[in-house]
Amino acid sequence: MTNKLCGKTILFISGGLEAIPAVQHAKKLGLEVVVSDRDKHAPAFKFADYKLIADTYDSLETLNVAREFHEQKQKIDGVICVAADVPKTVATVAQGLGLPGISVQAATLASDKLLMKDQFKRDGVPIPWYTPVESIEELKRLVGERGLPMVLKPVDSRGARGVLCLTADIDLKWAFHESVQYSPTNRVMLEQYLDGPQVSTESILINGIAYTPGFADRNYELMDQCAPFVIEDGGDLPSCLDENIQEEIKLLVQRAATSMGITNGVVKGDIVVHGGKPHVIELAARLSGGYFCTHEIPLNTGVDFVGAAIKLALGITLEENELKPKFNKYVCQRYFFPKEGRVTRIEGVEQVSNRATTEFLDVRLKLGDIVKPIHNHLARGGMVICSGNSRQDALDNALRVVSEIKIVTQ
Repeated sequence: MTNKLCGKTILFISGGLEAIPAVQHAKKLGLEVVVSDRDKHAPAFKFADYKLIADTYDSLETLNVAREFHEQKQKIDGVICVAADVPKTVATVAQGLGLPGISVQAATLASDKLLMKDQFKRDGVPIPWYTPVESIEELKRLVGERGLPMVLKPVDSRGARGVLCLTADIDLKWAFHESVQYSPTNRVMLEQYLDGPQVSTESILINGIAYTPGFADRNYELMDQCAPFVIEDGGDLPSCLDENIQEEIKLLVQRAATSMGITNGVVKGDIVVHGGKPHVIELAARLSGGYFCTHEIPLNTGVDFVGAAIKLALGITLEENELKPKFNKYVCQRYFFPKEGRVTRIEGVEQVSNRATTEFLDVRLKLGDIVKPIHNHLARGGMVICSGNSRQDALDNALRVVSEIKIVTQ
């Protein structure tokens, strides 16, 4: 792969912390790396060859800056995003510079949950019941008609911001205002809550065929503790779901991607198995956050998922065996949920970092930081990825790290 990549240039849109491993990987593959972000101090800038200042959510601004670089500085051969929900910006740049990528129309569907669900409904893709909600009065009426629990969420936000599980004790007026504030377009939607196991998938589509080496059981054990906010606490690989269900999910992801018009690209799926049948909650047209694509997939399967996605973004033909798992090792991820307050002490990082089973550790807090209530995924204090000889062993290793790292607040 490296020989084909040497001398080429790739643009990463968004230079956040979780993009760093992918940027570093691109450098190891012999690529020149450009990173764009509106933050002049974006963490990934330190690892890039070139930096561009542009708002990652402003497609035209990013395109203009990228085009100027492309025409006057150095030719860009591909564009990608990691752990940033900016597929529309990526698609706009790809279209504007004549680079490989999904269509702007497909990226628009991926950026608007209501448009996405409308498309899925037209194509018969299994999804929860849903509807837009334009007022508190309408929300109250719908809840009265449909019953509870329900999920209220912004149409166009990310990172679980404003996602609420509505139960009988929730003030619906508060819930509406809490959710709508996270929508750039002031739109929210109501969705049926489907109980059942949830999984995260990560796939690369090649000519309409989805290859899904990323497949993790999502952990929502803290739902009651975090209620009404819907907060995930990591996941476990490989999945414990029946192999037939896993195959159904993979085919459903392919069907959903096709519905969105994605035949060559990356999709990240949020799937729930309800009543024995998989349903699509959402499908993102990007590489995942939470170090799923950069760490968990290669640890679990041996598949260089980020390398494959980079290759796809550059228009280089992928071989099927590049996406086939080489093994199936046990991996567990869990997050840190410190108490609210100012961080006064952090202990245990060095001792847990030195363990062979601690594959990756990310303690994002530092002394003096303010820990806010965990109302969305951005508020989590960091995470650990551990390996093990069994599913339980990997879980025990991760929980041990979580318990031994002390993030003290006051």
